Amino acid sequence: MAAEKPVEVCVKAAVGDPDSLGDCPFSQRVLLTLEEKKIPYDIKLLDVNSKPDWFLEISPEGKVPVLKLDDGKWVPDSDVITQILEEKYPNPSLVTPPEYSSVGSKIFSSFIKFLKSKDANDGSEQALLDELHALDEHLKQHGPYVNGENVSAVDLSLAPKLYHLVIVLGHFKGWKVPENLTYVHAYIKLLFNRESFVKTKPAKEEHVIAGWAPKVTA
Repeated sequence: MAAEKPVEVCVKAAVGDPDSLGDCPFSQRVLLTLEEKKIPYDIKLLDVNSKPDWFLEISPEGKVPVLKLDDGKWVPDSDVITQILEEKYPNPSLVTPPEYSSVGSKIFSSFIKFLKSKDANDGSEQALLDELHALDEHLKQHGPYVNGENVSAVDLSLAPKLYHLVIVLGHFKGWKVPENLTYVHAYIKLLFNRESFVKTKPAKEEHVIAGWAPKVTA
């Protein structure tokens, strides 16, 4: 049987280092899915500050990630891409049960709001803490992953976002996930140590910080 042709995927290159894997959590989500499903792939690194014409032709909005389908069509959006990969490569299954699919879904937006906040009393820190507490409670009952023993799509979506949260809030706000959220801490350690995560995370933590700096100073 002929070896399967690698899937082509365009992802963000690092800020100031166009030859290194960048800091886009949505790009990493797609790469994590490819890794977990053992799908061969070819990465095209995109300097998002200097997008080539060929890329704007396949992604007019200039967004990454984009994945090339068998018919030569390029598809954007990590939600759509991961769904396509699940349907085309059903084994191993990464399907998250519908009742768990929204677990942790507000953590990223809460993190961004708190990160950009200039007012310590605006409630943004508490909102993030509430979301992390909810995740901790879920993991306490159902862990170690969101759907129990096996990693699933919701974990692969959360992992890069939690990585950004830890690095960026630590750097810009000197903030850490509270120690009493023991299940969240165990979950983070579990995710960050997975082989797929180690292979697809940004080359350097500095790249993550550089990627967020304009949003913090805006």
